[in-house]
Amino acid sequence: MRRDGADVGWSLVVPLKPLVRAKSRLSRAAGEELRPQLALAFALDTVTAALACEDVLDVAVVTDDPVAGERLAALGARVVADVPGRGLNAALAYGADQVRQRRAAAAVAALNADLPALRPAELARVLSAAAAFPRAFLADAAEIGTTLLCAAPGVELAPAFGGPSRARHRESGAREIVLPGAESVRRDVDTGEDLRAALALGVGRHTARCVPRMRAYAAAEGVRAP
Repeated sequence: MRRDGADVGWSLVVPLKPLVRAKSRLSRAAGEELRPQLALAFALDTVTAALACEDVLDVAVVTDDPVAGERLAALGARVVADVPGRGLNAALAYGADQVRQRRAAAAVAALNADLPALRPAELARVLSAAAAFPRAFLADAAEIGTTLLCAAPGVELAPAFGGPSRARHRESGAREIVLPGAESVRRDVDTGEDLRAALALGVGRHTARCVPRMRAYAAAEGVRAP
């Protein structure tokens, strides 16, 4: 898809928990005060990169967090309330439905909100590969979970995120995308080790601003710095 309207672009659905509950496994590496700010920074960098991708037409963020919603809307994302309130997969299915109420023929993709190293060009390559199949997914860097699930126009998204979702998505009939040079689309961040790997790839400006405070916290607490 190109933004000049030559093709029909992808609509991305990005789920985000209330920041107070997000990224709990980062508490040891970053501390409780910084953890919600990191979760927001990850989401801001993810959405910024997604909106800069030439194959992305729009981004809908499903969240009930007012602070995150305001910041993400300012980037150009559409914020959708988590009306179902029944967890990640229900939120994604609802978000996809809301997208298709506006644009019935939308190609829809669910994208994790914790991809702070996301590169627009890499995302474009993955979406281009996904367009060849009714449903397709990209496994995370650990090859256990999923960072991206795509559904062609008229095809139900049927998300099965959480835990070993790579196997569930494969068993559901979605085609796994195996593509070199897509590390930034696979590098989600749940732990301090994940964050170190993302930093090595190069993170967006919102996450980068948190790095000095993370390292100061690690030095004070005697834990390994991200």
